[in-house]
Amino acid sequence: MPSSPLGKRMKIQNKVNRGHSMNMPDAEAFLCGICDLHSLEKIALTAFYGGHRGELFLEYKEDEILKIEDGIAQAPGFNFKRGFGLRSFKDDVSRYSYSSSLESSAVKKAVTTLGCGENSSHVHLQENIHDLYDKGRFINTETLENKIKFLRAMESYARSRSQNIRQVSVSLFSSWQVVGVVADNGCKSYDIRPLLRLSISIVVEKNGNMESGAYSSGGRYGYEFLLNEDVGRQHVDEALRQAMVKMQAVKAPAGEMPVVLGNSWTGILLHEAIGHGLEGDAIRKKTSSFHNLLGEVIAAPDVTVVDDGTIAQRRGSINIDDEGTASQRTVLIENGKLVGVMQDRMNAALLKSESTGNGRRESYEHMPLPRMTNTFMANGNYSFDEIVSRVKSGVFAKSFADGQVDIASGKFVFSASEAYLIKNGKISTPLKGAMLIGDGPSILKKISMVGGDFSLDPGIGTCGKDGQWVPVGVGEPSVLIDKITVGGAIL
Repeated sequence: MPSSPLGKRMKIQNKVNRGHSMNMPDAEAFLCGICDLHSLEKIALTAFYGGHRGELFLEYKEDEILKIEDGIAQAPGFNFKRGFGLRSFKDDVSRYSYSSSLESSAVKKAVTTLGCGENSSHVHLQENIHDLYDKGRFINTETLENKIKFLRAMESYARSRSQNIRQVSVSLFSSWQVVGVVADNGCKSYDIRPLLRLSISIVVEKNGNMESGAYSSGGRYGYEFLLNEDVGRQHVDEALRQAMVKMQAVKAPAGEMPVVLGNSWTGILLHEAIGHGLEGDAIRKKTSSFHNLLGEVIAAPDVTVVDDGTIAQRRGSINIDDEGTASQRTVLIENGKLVGVMQDRMNAALLKSESTGNGRRESYEHMPLPRMTNTFMANGNYSFDEIVSRVKSGVFAKSFADGQVDIASGKFVFSASEAYLIKNGKISTPLKGAMLIGDGPSILKKISMVGGDFSLDPGIGTCGKDGQWVPVGVGEPSVLIDKITVGGAIL
């Protein structure tokens, strides 16, 4: 009978425990247990010659998805992958070769494919300056039985909360990724990245009307943070609250009007409409509306925007990026002025700057791109009540469901998953069908009040770019946009 991925994983871990010093970094020890790591590192360095730069990227990853839907446990999904990617670049031309094999012969073939030469760089360990999450957790640190038992308990709790509930879905996603990077200068670094997410969705029916609500949270931590009945019940209660609010909603008004954005997940608008335009490739290629505005005032004076990959246990945080550069906190907009850009190694070199630790990739099958980590607007000085009180007639958008964005122009359409009418400085009727339409560069200048209630999202963001998906974080305090187009019903 062939061995399962889980069995292979345990054999690998036993080999690591028996055969390698525990003084070695955990990720390096693990990779040494599944391949001839040091030979691969030395072979890879022969790909960099004549001014070529690049890196060897090694990856081992496990994913598990468990789901209970309407009382039925779905078949557990488990996937694991391992392999390497070897990139060589010079100026703006990149070459890339990858394989699911971690044999020396496969790396030698990749070097030949890229073109080989002499490189006598010595391989040396770069110490990680961050330790942002617990790196020692396997997906099986909690038994499958206990995980399913927890999901069933949450499904039962949801059913007990209301006789109007018709459907309940509870899922748990787990990921454990080990990466190693050797750069062209011989500098090597490693990381182990855990990732968890708990999701609950509920459908309710009342008087023939059906509505849904959903809530998720996650981060780079162990099961004890999520497999907790108090935490799970909070997820259920929030999903149910959203569904019941939608039951009372009326059609949203249409036209230009003031809009108050709630804190936390509404930062996704900032991420999509502004953040992508401040990534190094968009700036270098001049496809961003911000490409020639560095040092210019592009936003209201109270607006400060940051990308920070160093926040402990956050979904978008990384100790090192996928080029081996330590993650960092990068101020993008400071008091309204554009002061920074998110860079990977290649685009930074072409723009005569330095990498900001934003070189990220979906897997070993992909080349790195400049990508966001945790991107957010910093706190201002107003309370939420003060902001709402300034609006005579407008909309409060508490959270977003989805949207579409043109990265080059920053034009966007976002659908509010929860919104309310504001009348005479008071939040009133729930709304449905509210859509915000505008563009990032214009909206930045129309922000007149920034709240002091900053919050990051609960750990649910996933960002797509050029066909690659990576986990990210977003956030902001409550803000007042003086005028934006709201798509809804013409009343």
